[in-house]
Parts: sequence; structure tokens; C-alpha cells
Amino acid sequence: MQADLSPVIAATAHWLNRAYPPSGGALAAALCEVQARQAVTVAAWLRYPTAMDAALLGMAGPGGTARLDWVTGADATGDRDTEDHAWRTWVDEVVASWAACLLTDPALAELAVTEVAGGEHTTATPAAFRRLLTPDATDRRAAALLRHPDLLAPVAGLHRGQLLDRLGSDEALIA
Repeated sequence: MQADLSPVIAATAHWLNRAYPPSGGALAAALCEVQARQAVTVAAWLRYPTAMDAALLGMAGPGGTARLDWVTGADATGDRDTEDHAWRTWVDEVVASWAACLLTDPALAELAVTEVAGGEHTTATPAAFRRLLTPDATDRRAAALLRHPDLLAPVAGLHRGQLLDRLGSDEALIA
């Protein structure tokens, strides 16, 4: 049984970076990747808080990109059947949606990071999510599309209510 979330985290962060590409060169691409990966990591740890949850995900599979591609309008390309796109099967729609919420709402990101801090995934080493929580101007420029609330709204809206419920946020009563 696989209890490692790394395939889901890598694939979902990759999908976010392809859907909302960086603005700039190699440094911007790296900074955008780090921000996406940190948001996806927090979202995955929230969604699958125990090793058992992660193992069950490994057995059942996360679901893939079909709905995400449709929501963002990326489903028009016909290259989904090639072997080069097998990574798409490891993308988790809920994790992508939650990550989009975290990238566009600093208060929610802070609440989520606080929630995972005491979780099973962080017991071995402390996790730092600086680029998610306190991005500097260079981070923001690099991930201008990735952090744009209007652009991410269709993805974030898919499962925002579930995230708010998971975090026990008062915002859940409004949403």
C-alpha cells in the first residue's frame, strides 16, 4: 500500500502551473512551481490527513484532470491519450480546488497551514510554507496568473465549501 502523497502533489502542482503559467523566465517558473507545490501540499495534507487516507487514495486513484480541464477551458486539446500525459491521472480535483483557494485567500492559507502543522504529515520535520503565506513582490510577479482570484475562481469554487467545512471556518456559514 502506498501512503505517499508525492505523486498527487507533483501532478496537481504541475496541472496548476500548466493551467496558470508563470510570468517570466526560468526564475519565475521556479518560483511559480514552488508556490503551487506549497499550496497543493497543504491542500493534500488537509484532504488526506492520515497515512491510511493517503494509502486509500493510492488504491482508488485521485480521479484526473477531466473536470478541471473542462472548467478552465483546457479540454479542447486532443493530446490527453498519449503516454506523455499519464501524469494527468494523478491530479486530484479537490486538492487542486483547495490549493486554488489557498493561493487566492491569504487568511484561508494561514488557517490551513495552522491546521496541518499538528497533523500526521508534519511529525517528522517542520514544514515551512513561506512562499504560500508571505510571497514577496518577485513571487507575486512570477505567479500573477496562479494567484489571480478571478482567474482561479472557477477552480476554487468547485470545492471551496468543503475546504471551509474542513477548516471550521466561519466563512462556511456565508458560502
